[in-house]
Amino acid sequence: MSATARPAARILVVDDEPDIRSGVRDILEDEGYAVALAADAAEARAALAGAGVPFDAVLLDIWMPGTDGIALLREWVAAGPLPQPVVMMSGHGTVETAVEATRLGAYDFIEKPLALAKLLITLERALEAQTLRTANLELRRQVQPQFEPTGQSPALRQLLVQLERVADHDAPILLRGEPGTGKEALARWMHGRSARRDRAFVTVAAGAIPNEQAAVTLFGSEGDGGISAGLLEQAQGGTVYLDEVAELGAELQLRLSSVLERRQLLRLGGRTPLPLDVRVVAASAHDLEAQRAAGTLRDELYFQLNVLPIRVPPLRERLGDVPALVQHFAAFYAARDRLPPRRFGAAVLQRLGAHHWPGNVREVRALAQRLAVLGSGEVALDELDPALGGAAPARAPEPSVDGGFPIDTALPLREARDNFERAYLLRQLAQAGGSVGKLARMSGMERTHLYRKLRDLGIDAKSSKDA
Repeated sequence: MSATARPAARILVVDDEPDIRSGVRDILEDEGYAVALAADAAEARAALAGAGVPFDAVLLDIWMPGTDGIALLREWVAAGPLPQPVVMMSGHGTVETAVEATRLGAYDFIEKPLALAKLLITLERALEAQTLRTANLELRRQVQPQFEPTGQSPALRQLLVQLERVADHDAPILLRGEPGTGKEALARWMHGRSARRDRAFVTVAAGAIPNEQAAVTLFGSEGDGGISAGLLEQAQGGTVYLDEVAELGAELQLRLSSVLERRQLLRLGGRTPLPLDVRVVAASAHDLEAQRAAGTLRDELYFQLNVLPIRVPPLRERLGDVPALVQHFAAFYAARDRLPPRRFGAAVLQRLGAHHWPGNVREVRALAQRLAVLGSGEVALDELDPALGGAAPARAPEPSVDGGFPIDTALPLREARDNFERAYLLRQLAQAGGSVGKLARMSGMERTHLYRKLRDLGIDAKSSKDA
């Protein structure tokens, strides 16, 4: 095993037995690591406090005189997120001790007498996980459209109270709401107010992962070609956002359920499970109960994710927040793209507040960007309707005399096609009694693709069934 990927990595070894300290130092130095030693908790504190360059990892013995390793780890965690991975060592290890150590935040647990291969591969994995964490934090700092839960509507205030109440708990959360309501942005907002805020936030968009790559993308792989960390491992210590998990195949859902249940991850081709410490926030715009009944969502995964269900209201239920939202996004795009700022008069804001917003917050963001790019100064009423695109709540048009669908040929091809597909699917869904399974058979579409199409077109199968 070689540490060539991290030749300058600095390791602190904390152990009260001199022979073990020196033996581990010799092994690690032969592998290219720089090693510092500490015989007890006091020396470990001094080494960390006096390090000019932070250590990349700590090997920490559990059984030491005075302050033991678990107590020292608990002390470090209480001071804030661990700046480097900690691997626990013990000659009297038990399952309970290992669970306690990883629960507190240790990366892994190895038993004495130390096996050379186990020591080196565990350390290599810990360093790789730290590199991924740092890279993810850098990605988070990139400039993106920022969503703040802006507004004072009762619906928004109630939602924020719920999110803040559960932010610091590790129980899974399930956000349910229409497409475009900002579920991922709300999950990020909640992550930023949790104890995990300094760790990664990783999105798993199930519908965007090709089937043939899904297992490696989620769980990673290892072999002669090296180690590739999956999305779950990249979220280590932070939050993983699972979007529409029903779009994963049944086998992957079962494996994901097992990983979340055991809090252990096994890469494809790997032999040793890795401890997994992530907070799970799932989201869906669909009727999950109908997906369970149809067999596209496994029961065990559904019940794992549906621990703390939270409804995200559509924008039409909080229209009073629209003026603040549109001004927030307009200011963001003007600053980001160095555009003249736009101003919104009372008449324009009143018109925006009367719009139905079928695309929810996503539609507000698109409108704000459109207005920022296409104009300057105060927004006029006569530019607002074209900017809104004449959008209205989606409904099926009445059939023409010959039984076909009326088509507005003045529209761009894509928009005309979307209107036709929306009308077609709404009518077929009504004939199917709201059953997506029947709709799939009637339309000749594969069910996973059909769910994605319904979501993209803003069609709520449950609402159609209720209607």
